[in-house]
This record gives sequence, structure tokens and C-alpha cells, in this order.
Amino acid sequence: MFDKLIETLKSNPLKTLVFTEGSDARILEASAQLLKEGFLKPILVGNVDEVKAAAEKGGFDITGAEIIDPETYEGMDAMVEKMVELRKGKMSPEDCRKNLLKGNYFGTMLVKMGIADCLLGGATYSTADTVRPALQLIKTKPGNSIVSSCFIMVKGDERLAMGDCAINIHPSEDDLVEIAKETAACAKTFGIDPKVAFLSFSTKGSAKDDSVTLVQNAVAKAKEVITDVPVDGEMQFDAAVNPTVGQLKFPGSPVAGYANTFIFPDVTAGNIGYKIAARLGGYAAYGPILLGLNAPINDLSRGCVADEVYKMAIITAALA
Repeated sequence: MFDKLIETLKSNPLKTLVFTEGSDARILEASAQLLKEGFLKPILVGNVDEVKAAAEKGGFDITGAEIIDPETYEGMDAMVEKMVELRKGKMSPEDCRKNLLKGNYFGTMLVKMGIADCLLGGATYSTADTVRPALQLIKTKPGNSIVSSCFIMVKGDERLAMGDCAINIHPSEDDLVEIAKETAACAKTFGIDPKVAFLSFSTKGSAKDDSVTLVQNAVAKAKEVITDVPVDGEMQFDAAVNPTVGQLKFPGSPVAGYANTFIFPDVTAGNIGYKIAARLGGYAAYGPILLGLNAPINDLSRGCVADEVYKMAIITAALA
């Protein structure tokens, strides 16, 4: 998967990706690898001396990376002015300047102002601290009302997409439709031909509960608005992935038994589901990939390693 993404990046104009935690050793190791391979340009946010000292300490060659310190950034006044305009009276110029001294807000504004194409953060920031500036400054795409997420699960040549496993705790039926649409589109980016299953503890009305009704209503709406890929549900996981079970309960369905894109009813199920697949099923989990924003902004786990940073940088740039 990554070889194909890298080839795509190499065949297009060089993308610039901002790392919000430029002095973190994992970020520096990944940046050194990206610079060596030459298909992506990193911008490292942080104090120039501290970033260079951390790179030297770790033995990472970051020659060619741009290091930008919010404290000395020459364009700060213009950035503050733009952020005040974007926040529409919700933040004073003083509040904006204070926030822009933080890597998460500063990096997000670099993307908003076109200085970087995309952003990867979260090595030390929480998911909320990565998503909040994106919502406030980058905002959702036209037609989208929420930010959601998906994970791309990889084992050998097999690839699956799972959403939403990280952001929306109790999605509404309209939220689930939007999550399904965005997850299917993301799946295509990574070479998956989406077959979208809406998951539940019920299959085709086998159980009664408000949560089941919510998923049933979401499926009905999704079938009206998602017309480019097959969608079906509500179904239990075995009906989604086992052709014998799936076709018994959904005769002729192009999804049941063959699903590769899974929409969970809430974040509890999604978070548990992708981690079971990773820990017991042997899948590598890439994400959470944030969906629905006007520009690619992605989040790292605070427990990530350099290889995960490197691969998420490729994913983020590919979405740009």
C-alpha cells in the first residue's frame, strides 16, 4: 500500500507537511527518513536551536527541513489578523496571539494560510488538541456537518476500513450516513473497493432497540445518498464478513459476507472493534484518519513510534 502511495506522491508536485511537535525524537526520525527519500517536505514547528539539538542528539539528519518558531515568526501579525477573522469575535487578538504560540494552533494556521498542504500532530497533544484547532480554523467541507475518523487496517494484501473509531461518541443517524460516505471515499484512496456494512448487534431486525432503529434509519438514508458504492445493513459482524451467514440473511446482497468497509454504531464499538482486529487479528491499524475537513489534518497516538509517524505522514500527504 505504501509503495503505491509513495509513487503517487513522487509523480505529483512536492507536498509540504507540518509537524506540530518538531523537537520530538519520533518526529525527527520520521522527518529524516522523509527527507532522505525526497517525496515530502517537512516543516518542523519549534524553537530552532532546540529542534536542531534534539536532531543532533538522536543522530537524525534533517537537512532540508524548514524549522519555524512561532516566537520569532515574521508573519505572526498577519496570522493573528487572519485567525481573528476566522474566529469571528470569539477570540480577541490577544487570545489568538497566545494560542498561536502553541504548535497545534500555529501549525493549523500554516495549513489554513497555504504555507503547508497538510498537518500531522498528536505525538504529545491529545486528539482533542489536534481536532479543536482544525474545527475552528480549517472547518468542515461544504456539505459536511461533522468531523469523523476511520482506520485503515492492513494485513498482507488485505485492506479494510473502519469508522468512526475515535471522534463521534454517540453519532446520530445523519452522522452515521456522513461517516459512511467519508469512510468509503477514504477507503478508495487506499485501493479499497468499498462494500459498506452498517454494523449492529442485530441483523435485519433480529433484535429491537433504539440503537438498532437508529442504524436501520441510517442505512435507509445512506442508500439514497451513497449511490457509487454498495451499502447494506443493519447486520452483525459475522453476517458482514462470512458469505454463508451473510447470504443466508441477505440473499443477493453485494455487501453481506463480503464487506470491507465497516460503519460502527458508536465510538465504543468502533474503538473496541479496531483494537481487537489489531491485537488479536494481526492487522496493522493506520489512523485515526480525520475525515470531513477542508484540508488533511491527522492525529497520532501519543504512544506512537517513528515508523508510525512516517507512515501516517505518507497517508496524510496522499489525502492532500
